[in-house]
Amino acid sequence: MTRSRKSSSQAAVPLEIDHVGVLGFGHMGQALAGRIHAGGFRTLVHDCNPERLQQVPQGIGVVSEIAGLACCDVVLTSLPDDAALEAVTRAPGGLFGVLGRHAVHVATSTVSPALSRRLAASHEALGQGFVVAAILGNPDMVRESGAFLLAGGSGRQLQRVDPLLKVLARQVFQVAEDAGMASLVKVASNALTGATVQGMGEILALLGKAGLPRRQAFDILTHTLFDGCVHKTYGGKILDERFLPAGMAAPLAVKDLRLALAEAEHWRVPMPLASAVHDRLVALMARGWGDLDWSALGALAAADAGLEVGVPSGSGR
Repeated sequence: MTRSRKSSSQAAVPLEIDHVGVLGFGHMGQALAGRIHAGGFRTLVHDCNPERLQQVPQGIGVVSEIAGLACCDVVLTSLPDDAALEAVTRAPGGLFGVLGRHAVHVATSTVSPALSRRLAASHEALGQGFVVAAILGNPDMVRESGAFLLAGGSGRQLQRVDPLLKVLARQVFQVAEDAGMASLVKVASNALTGATVQGMGEILALLGKAGLPRRQAFDILTHTLFDGCVHKTYGGKILDERFLPAGMAAPLAVKDLRLALAEAEHWRVPMPLASAVHDRLVALMARGWGDLDWSALGALAAADAGLEVGVPSGSGR
């Protein structure tokens, strides 16, 4: 199914979206590709890890090189950090050389605002579009169309990809024409999520050690003043000790807090709570729990309180 939005004032710019590529087929990339395919777009995926491409479901195309995405009207990148995103765009055979004129690169990764601004300028110079569509939510939320998108980029480019973005999320927030501002809101949001997860972990540990069943504590909290999505989602993971597979593994969470703290230093905004959460995530990794979801901050709080914790046997790598 082809989705399009046409405007006579922009007739020189193709607005139809038919082929959509997903570059990066980790947990989030898999969720995105599934939603895009379910939305009726012809979907192609690429990942530098051939083992991941063996998991691609029927109906979604696989390309062995980035060059195979040249036919795409839009390419979404789902990559772990600045270095990975910069590599797939600027390297020989990368997106800068592969994308056609007027094609749009949609970056869903949590990266620095500075990189988003550099990529926006470079794509514009090549006649290509660039949009940040940072995801608020984990892969499960994306699969269920329950995530939120923080979009940044020119109004024209955001309009072009709007039909696609609406397939991916419950709601799309257009943050600013400055793509970097959308990335800043994302890293700030992740810092707030980390603080909430840490708080839930500490409180559940306190109430549990005092003798209140943790499930009862969780039900009381999340049915009163603490009924937010983060409290329920990550508090539920802490309660059930569902730390694998990781929606966001601890090293990625450390990276996101580091990005937030770098912006805080730049703008001279003290963030002592974010600093504490960053250190708690480092402590999680120091225990050998780096492959766990960052909700394992709750397991760390329980362990520090002398409580038994159920950490999956596959952790510790």
